Amino acid sequence: MADFLELGAGPLTLEDVARVASGRERVQVVLGDEAAARIDAGRAVVEKALASGSAIYGVTTGFGRLSDVRVSPEDLEALQANLVRSHAAGVGPPLPREVVRAVILLRAHVLALGYSGVRRVVVERLLDLLNHGIHPVIPEYGSVGASGDLAPLAHLALVVMGEGQAERWGRELPGGEALQQAGLEPVRLGPKEGLALLNGTQVQCAAGILALLGAERALCAANVAGAMSLEALRGTPDAFDEAIQRVRPHPGQIAVAEHLRDLLRDSEIRESHRIGDPRVQDPYSIRCIPQVHGAALDALRFVRRTLEIEANSATDNPLVFPRDGRILSGGNFHGQPVAQALDLLAIAVADLASISQRRLALMLDPDLSGGLPPFLTPEAGLRSGLMIAEVSAAALVSEAKRLAVPASVDSIPTGANKEDHVAMGVHAAMKGLRALDLLEYVVAFELVAATQALEFLKPLRPGRGVEAACRAVREQVAPLDADRPPARDVERIVGLVRNGALVALSPAAPRADAPLRG
Repeated sequence: MADFLELGAGPLTLEDVARVASGRERVQVVLGDEAAARIDAGRAVVEKALASGSAIYGVTTGFGRLSDVRVSPEDLEALQANLVRSHAAGVGPPLPREVVRAVILLRAHVLALGYSGVRRVVVERLLDLLNHGIHPVIPEYGSVGASGDLAPLAHLALVVMGEGQAERWGRELPGGEALQQAGLEPVRLGPKEGLALLNGTQVQCAAGILALLGAERALCAANVAGAMSLEALRGTPDAFDEAIQRVRPHPGQIAVAEHLRDLLRDSEIRESHRIGDPRVQDPYSIRCIPQVHGAALDALRFVRRTLEIEANSATDNPLVFPRDGRILSGGNFHGQPVAQALDLLAIAVADLASISQRRLALMLDPDLSGGLPPFLTPEAGLRSGLMIAEVSAAALVSEAKRLAVPASVDSIPTGANKEDHVAMGVHAAMKGLRALDLLEYVVAFELVAATQALEFLKPLRPGRGVEAACRAVREQVAPLDADRPPARDVERIVGLVRNGALVALSPAAPRADAPLRG
């Protein structure tokens, strides 16, 4: 039975976007009555302005540097079609289907706010694409993130017009043929409608939302991996004491420390070395998990708030205001708020990967692991164990650091210097997705290693949450009794990081949509 999402019933949540984007659930997206009324009101303003003969940017004029060129009434439809065709200049590999579905939903939602001046049929056709599984082929490269994500969104608009290329049921075919298969008619774009489909930040926003939600799950998994590594290294949880966090009350730090305390509760391993252990402090990668992971959590909360605002904002130009009948040109299409936030996401993700790799290295180094066998294998020398797992993780971290270089400061003038400052938001979003992929693998390496290390401490039992995590890992991979390719194990465990299974191990896991306590 299909679930329904009604546009216009309220703000679109990031979880709504992910649910529709995944395609795993049969979510039918429909246009609500309130949204339809807003669309009609906005369109009436455009029709009235057209009847008056007013000069309206992109409606009765050319675009960008050509905005001072008036277009005759009989050519207004051709103006919009020409705009879409000329702007479909994207190149390179296609965006993933999940990102494309998120783009379609976000663009339909923005148009349904009623500030874009389109007809209902434009929004309804976008929803038809989602509901019939028609996914425009949108090349990744070509957006500079200002004046909207023009090139990629033009490839979406082409399919609405019955042109371009689309993917349906795993097969690429012409856009018009895809519509025909689903019993849908192409839309002849009227005045303002081509421009409305192109002006917006929905590509960077779509990829950014998916990167953020994945990063939130990966951070919780990194907390679990960190707690497991602490147990394996027989570290002390004293640094996670609530009193320490209270005197430096960063919300993320408080939340992560609480999560760690819960994961480590009732640990026999801790009790076994509470007395007589000569060590006073653990290395930073263990002792400072609340501070480092907490900083990442605070960063992701900022990114979440930015994307929640952006997903529900009118990013068209010009904007139509039915209340007073005005049509105003502005700059809401500029992606700087999104681009800067997603640069921060990549930085946070890279640092989580970095500290995870250091904990992995501690467990594998016999000089630092506190008595664990070299590379976590019996008969070291004959066997290499997880030696190269740490090397692979280091390679991933190095790449994640490279992706942490900001994109949003790399403006370059375009459009004959009319668009002389741009945001590079799609660049920030896509490198955020790639950095997330690397983090997920690094955390998976740590989970595999920590679970293996805890084998050598049996029969002592770790904390309740850590023990549950070990069981989850062991359901996927067996103990490393002899050398085997670690890649296969990591590929299995990365699924636990991506699907959020480790979040459910502790009620204290930081909730993505909950306010943090400071």
